[in-house]
Amino acid sequence: MASNSINLEDIPSESLMIELLRRLKCATKPDKRLILIGPPGSGKGTQSPIIKDEYCLCHLATGDMLRSAVAAKTPLGIKAKEAMDKGELVSDDLVVGIIDEAMKKPSCQQGFILDGFPRTVGQAQKLDEMLEKQGVKIDKVLDFAIDDSILEERITARWIHPASGRTYHTKFAPPKVPGVDDVTGEPLIQRKDDTAEVLKSRLAAFHRQTEPVIDYYSKKGIVAKLHAEKSPKEVTEEVKKVLS
Repeated sequence: MASNSINLEDIPSESLMIELLRRLKCATKPDKRLILIGPPGSGKGTQSPIIKDEYCLCHLATGDMLRSAVAAKTPLGIKAKEAMDKGELVSDDLVVGIIDEAMKKPSCQQGFILDGFPRTVGQAQKLDEMLEKQGVKIDKVLDFAIDDSILEERITARWIHPASGRTYHTKFAPPKVPGVDDVTGEPLIQRKDDTAEVLKSRLAAFHRQTEPVIDYYSKKGIVAKLHAEKSPKEVTEEVKKVLS
């Protein structure tokens, strides 16, 4: 492990001070354990980093965590890889175990944002059981509520510069020259998923599987419904009110 450790003497003082001040500020923030639920294109990806920075939370995206557990060859990662190699879905117990592991990191001390999980009521129940064993619970579920027709307009008009990840929208944030990245002049692409057809099947899955999760947490009185059709700034203000 020694080869991977960082020598603090080699880190510029300014960087250390910035991190120290960040941690001191974070120590004053209340713990929060949040779930973000919403269909593709509802704005979760825009709000998540803002919430993360504001409340000093770690962002737990199950897809990323699975990939890093597999890459790190953790016991759970090895089991997940076996399932993936067979073309099977990774079991809910495994995913909850990987979340449990990730929550122990120092960056998750103040709490976390869960994005992309739970997708079913069964997963929500398993997650709650795991958290209960640790003596904690989900504090708030942010429901990014938005009409399907608005999502179609948002997603099908989305264009991306693959190298930088810069995104454009033909109506709301168009490039200076259609189909061309503002910075590099390179061509923009549309993701394979960003079509009306793919969106319809993803929305059908969301309504079938994930909407019952909102009902499940509503019964616990912890769901906050956001008006996700509003501008990002307005949604950020709504989030602040809900979490304050």
